Amino acid sequence: MAESQSFFAKLFSSLFKSDDPDAEKKRRIKQISKNLSKARYHFYKNDEVLPAFAKLLYDIYKAVFPAKAMFMAQDNPNRLKALAVNYSLNEKEHEVVDALSEESIKAAAQNTPVDKLDAQVRQNIDLFLQIFNGEKIARIEALYRKLMIFKSFCSFDFYFTLKKFDSSLREGEFTSIPRFDKINAEYIGEDLKDFIAVAWLLPEREDWSDMSKFFKDTKGTEPIPLNLWNKICNKMNSIRLSRVFEMMIQVITKDPNYMPDFSYSEQPIVDSFIDKTRNDAEKTLNSIVLAQQNNKIDNLLEQIYGTTAVERLTNYTSTNSALYERKNLGSFEYVQPLNYYKAFLLDFVKKDVREFSDLVLVRGTWSTQALSTPMSNAYHALIESSDTLLAFDAKIAEDGEIGTRIKNHMPRAERDKEARNIIGTLISDLNDEAKAMCVDGTKNLITIAKTTKNLLEDYAKPKGEVIINWKELDKFSDHPVKELGVGVYKHIYLFVQLMQSCLG
Repeated sequence: MAESQSFFAKLFSSLFKSDDPDAEKKRRIKQISKNLSKARYHFYKNDEVLPAFAKLLYDIYKAVFPAKAMFMAQDNPNRLKALAVNYSLNEKEHEVVDALSEESIKAAAQNTPVDKLDAQVRQNIDLFLQIFNGEKIARIEALYRKLMIFKSFCSFDFYFTLKKFDSSLREGEFTSIPRFDKINAEYIGEDLKDFIAVAWLLPEREDWSDMSKFFKDTKGTEPIPLNLWNKICNKMNSIRLSRVFEMMIQVITKDPNYMPDFSYSEQPIVDSFIDKTRNDAEKTLNSIVLAQQNNKIDNLLEQIYGTTAVERLTNYTSTNSALYERKNLGSFEYVQPLNYYKAFLLDFVKKDVREFSDLVLVRGTWSTQALSTPMSNAYHALIESSDTLLAFDAKIAEDGEIGTRIKNHMPRAERDKEARNIIGTLISDLNDEAKAMCVDGTKNLITIAKTTKNLLEDYAKPKGEVIINWKELDKFSDHPVKELGVGVYKHIYLFVQLMQSCLG
């Protein structure tokens, strides 16, 4: 009979159930309130949050405060990442990592040639990469994940929430027992959501012993005793299973559909540590190579020109290049080597090289004309390249052929892709021409240097075999033939080294 009445009661209820969403919402909230009153943890009653809730937070706050203070004192957020990785390395592995530091590489550079230093750093990078196998990476990432969850939980602003229950509470002081009052639940609805966001990240049944050991080994002490931390975690897991916090928020916010929003954002640290260590080592190595290369270039410039300030071009310059670089249109890539080449043409080819070439090619009697042809062709190509270089520099001027085209497209370059492409192509073509002039000029100078070397060897013989009238040439020369030839060879040799350093 009772079952029959229950059946008809349910049927009657379903037939006359309200379709009003607000009524349904209130009904659900009422049911949640009823469930909340029967929950194991009594933190809420009659629209008020009870002192028991504040007592829970206060006990946690007191326990985690040393950890919070420790994290707050740590200015560099990347310090914890580095600690987690370095903690996993043994003594030999630390030696490999230390060898890739900026200090170690610079110290090694003091007494190690660049080529050997490069090989040494590359070898250490290979050894460094072998350190991090899958198992080690997983262990490091797991430890760091615990550290970040622990830090997030301990860094929660407990004091801000607790002060709502006791306005006399002072931050970080635990000598007196606080007196918590019950408060209107609306005051802490958002606080509770924020707390859930960090508390529910704590894994169930997690082994925190490795984290505890990490703090002992790196900091000398545990910010929270392991047994106390385990109790806090167990308490949080118990409350989470009871869903009492969720029900409190649902009732406080009048939102029966509320679900907690919490997630851990994975921050893999090993890959970034590997990349940073390798990139920093390569950057340091490159800076040393570049510094030595610049020192070598400056040294060569001083020997060749007597100064490191060599500027002979008018339009293919660093200043004009900067105008295009700022707009990401390209750059003049061979300003320095082309300047050096033009200066060498003016200062040496048209003076010492011309004097020596006129002497041996015009007045010299060669045993066979074929022996003089390579030097003759190279010399005339160098003289012609001087005019080619002048024409190249002139066409970049504002009223020059290329300069005019670039100037016409510049106003549209920022918004017109085609205009940008045209300017980029023109600059790229100019760079190709500049490099070709430097390379071709260097090849011709090498030809002259080789021939000059052979001629100097021939001059030293009792009787010339390449040029048979050396004694006559001595009479026509304003300078001793040998001295002139040695000067030409030496300057060309230095210039070739300069071009190799600039062009690679």
